[in-house]
Amino acid sequence: MTTSATLGRASGPAISVRGLEKAYGELQVLRGVDLDVAQGDIVALLGSNGAGKTTAVKILSTLLKADAGTATVDGHDVGSEPASVRGSISLTGQFAAVDEILTGRENLLLVGRLRHLADPGTVADDLLARFSLTGAGGRRVATYSGGMRRRLDIAMSLIGDPSVIFLDEPTTGLDPQARLEVWDAVKRLAAGGATVLLTTQYLDEAEQLADRIAILHEGRIIAEGTLAQLKRLFPPTEVTYVEKQPTLEEIFLAITSGTNTSASAKEN
Repeated sequence: MTTSATLGRASGPAISVRGLEKAYGELQVLRGVDLDVAQGDIVALLGSNGAGKTTAVKILSTLLKADAGTATVDGHDVGSEPASVRGSISLTGQFAAVDEILTGRENLLLVGRLRHLADPGTVADDLLARFSLTGAGGRRVATYSGGMRRRLDIAMSLIGDPSVIFLDEPTTGLDPQARLEVWDAVKRLAAGGATVLLTTQYLDEAEQLADRIAILHEGRIIAEGTLAQLKRLFPPTEVTYVEKQPTLEEIFLAITSGTNTSASAKEN
């Protein structure tokens, strides 16, 4: 995925990982991870609980030191240039890091002032508009829905214009509508030229968002490529024609969005 915002960047991958290893005592979590993420791409890192997804993200964002291997982010080595790495990235964890007492705009202003921006008010207003939160900007975050909090959390992480964004399971615990709101926010990030490394357990999330998918299993990347490339690893399925019933998620979204308000469930 290439946009005009990516054309002026240095050549080479935004993230490059070789032989990354990490253990906690006797537990070997990462056993030699190799991964490249191209500039401007969304890459989904898939894996079950305990596969090492969050550990990998913490190493790449300089929160943990690797036991072995090398990694660069935006051209900076995570081991020897941690300050430069931190200046190029944003990290959004599994839980929204917002202050519920403050309004949405006040949360953004706080981060802008901590980053010593010349005009944090303008930046805050621009981000509220970008993430469809202008109408809620003056409300306390305690009144926000889960999806709104997560969108605000991502907006806060964008202050300072990071070129690489880490999203660690950003839709965990969200309802279907909130998940769609976050997906839309992530797509807008990539459309703006950012590089996104997304960790998730949700296969549909990877299908919806990712340019490329990497599967982390037992501490190693065991498969990596586009969705089409991964599908070619398996024999083609037999084509049959069946009546497709809507999924429960599709039913829920249709009813709650008002597109099928006359529908009702009747017991036979």
